[in-house]
Amino acid sequence: MLRRPLESAQYTSTQHARLAKRHGVRLSLGRRGQCWDNAVAESFFATLKTELLHRQAWSTRNAARQAIFEYVEGWYNTRRRHSSLGYLSPAAYEATASINPLPASKVA
Repeated sequence: MLRRPLESAQYTSTQHARLAKRHGVRLSLGRRGQCWDNAVAESFFATLKTELLHRQAWSTRNAARQAIFEYVEGWYNTRRRHSSLGYLSPAAYEATASINPLPASKVA
């Protein structure tokens, strides 16, 4: 049996939460059954499906894989603005985050 490097229980541990808080990271994982546990990830996949995957049929898995890579690296990460990042693209946010981080209340 293969195991993930971190078990899900580690992500919800008090020690992990303290470490994240100490480094100014707001965890998106809540208690079991909370609907917003993975809100940012779910939003990304919904956007990917709406803006790319459901717009055409893909002849091969490799063609879809290549299109997803180009969408994420060529558009989503570099140009698409996100409200949870202060209306910056992920690339722009990462470039400026260490200089001028968003307050924890602004990060999803």
